[in-house]
Amino acid sequence: MKKILFIGTGGTIASVDSSGGLTPELGGEELLAVAPEVRSLCSVDCVQPLNLDSTNIKPEHWMLIARVIKDNYNKYDGFVIAHGTDTMAYTAAGLSYLIQNSDKPIVLTGAQKPAGEPGSDAKRNITDAFICACDDDSHDTHIVFSGNVIAGTRARKNYSKSFAAFGSINFPVLANIQDGRLIRYIPESVGSGVKFFDKLNTNVGLLKLVPGMSEQVLQYLTDQYDGIVVETFGVGGLPEYSDFYGQIKRAVDKGKLVVMTTQVPNEGSHLSVYKVGKILKTSLPILEAHDMTTEAAYAKLMWILAQTTDFYAAERLFYKRICHDILISNG
Repeated sequence: MKKILFIGTGGTIASVDSSGGLTPELGGEELLAVAPEVRSLCSVDCVQPLNLDSTNIKPEHWMLIARVIKDNYNKYDGFVIAHGTDTMAYTAAGLSYLIQNSDKPIVLTGAQKPAGEPGSDAKRNITDAFICACDDDSHDTHIVFSGNVIAGTRARKNYSKSFAAFGSINFPVLANIQDGRLIRYIPESVGSGVKFFDKLNTNVGLLKLVPGMSEQVLQYLTDQYDGIVVETFGVGGLPEYSDFYGQIKRAVDKGKLVVMTTQVPNEGSHLSVYKVGKILKTSLPILEAHDMTTEAAYAKLMWILAQTTDFYAAERLFYKRICHDILISNG
């Protein structure tokens, strides 16, 4: 029987009602009580490094969770993390870069309704997460939710209330779990040995362009941060009615790393299509996210900046495929 570590971090799944609204209070043993089938699948130990609404989760907490896994890596066959849904995709992406080539599964799950409420999806999601964690062919970081197994770098919360909250962006789901069976669609390769990273440069910003925005917003962010992800319109580009181009040039001239992506959920960016994007692609040292999710690009930039600020070294790392995070290289 496999041995799995259940890591509680809070979220809706662990919440109870209070006078101030839902607040995470339940621990791992209390969550396991709603999914007793888990005890027949594996041996489980529980730890609770934090108990937060996921709105309060920061990259420092990603590193804390990664340390818990690193400290226990040789003691367990897999890891299940109970997490709030609102920032789960960011945490999954962060863990995908902090823990690479893991031959053991790291599975995040949660619920849209608290575990103690009638009709909660907690029972199903917890059980499915452990089924995935006990599967011999599961490796690296995943989100398991509403029967879907999603690569940690490809997940996004698409629905605020529905049980099928998460989708896989620009990449198929890895597997489904139906009637207690994991049905795998995409084989997972085992890396050459797990590698843990213990640093992120959290001084990274994210800007979503809106029509009529002033260049001063971009100037402020590039002054404040070592790296910035810019969500542009469509396949990518910058408005010409304000000097956005000049602000990006100023930033990269100062050694800042800039990632251009799209705010459109599916099909990715392609900066070279239109004049407003091609000038960036051909004249400035910027990175293009292509089919990556914003969550993955944001987390990956933190991971890169903790290692280098050199653009060409960063470029090599950014376009290195990690946990299915990018299909298009740098075209």
